[in-house]
Amino acid sequence: MKLNFIDSGKDFDFGRTSEDYAKYRDIYPKSMYDKLVSFGIGKENQKILDLGSGTAVLPINLYPTGASFVSTDISENQVEYGRRIAAENGFDNISFKVCKAENTGFDDNSFDVVTAVQCFQYFDAERASEEIFRILKPKGIFCKIFMDWLPFQDEIIGEMEQTVLKYNPSWSGCGFECFRYKYPSWAEGRFDIETIHSYDVTLDFTKESWLGRVKSCRGVGASLPPDELKMFEAEYGQIIEKYPDEILKLKHQIHIEIYKSLK
Repeated sequence: MKLNFIDSGKDFDFGRTSEDYAKYRDIYPKSMYDKLVSFGIGKENQKILDLGSGTAVLPINLYPTGASFVSTDISENQVEYGRRIAAENGFDNISFKVCKAENTGFDDNSFDVVTAVQCFQYFDAERASEEIFRILKPKGIFCKIFMDWLPFQDEIIGEMEQTVLKYNPSWSGCGFECFRYKYPSWAEGRFDIETIHSYDVTLDFTKESWLGRVKSCRGVGASLPPDELKMFEAEYGQIIEKYPDEILKLKHQIHIEIYKSLK
């Protein structure tokens, strides 16, 4: 994938990270899923489409709610890993499809809820929102979620970003401060905003799981050539060894936006 407004147009492919992604990217806290359920996402018999689903992290974690899920992603490799994890756990209420968010191929009025976690920035917002509106049932819900680390509040994260930039100077996924909401133009005429909710959370990582999570990000595993990826892994692995605690407590912020279809 190549987008002019991300990483100065540098190619990236999350399919290259699928092994690490499947192992290390199930990182959203239980509090986030509890909030989604309290906001009406994950009801029994609810039909939910998760766009840009990667290895199906959200469907797998919301599976106990009794909803049925379709997990889609543009990467065949990501979908295959998600399918494998679901099968290993007996999660038969999750189906999978390789497709673009802008052209899913589903029928009109097919879903009660559409979700997009950590991925909407990669979509053509106008075309994707048109597609989401089309496939949602009347008064259906679109939920957009993003979680980011806080480099200006956490030394370990700040050092990580500087190390990534050393190997990938065009990486634009750094320097996050806090979410600032503005009603988006893509929602006009299609969606009303129902809920805006942001909160800070501290996540626990082992040094291995933190390194794996960083390797699976866009600026590292999805874009660096294999030799540079190995050099990054060795260098940053050495950097985090200086911290004495076995568990790294790292500061993040979660932002949830819930829109209701104007149908």
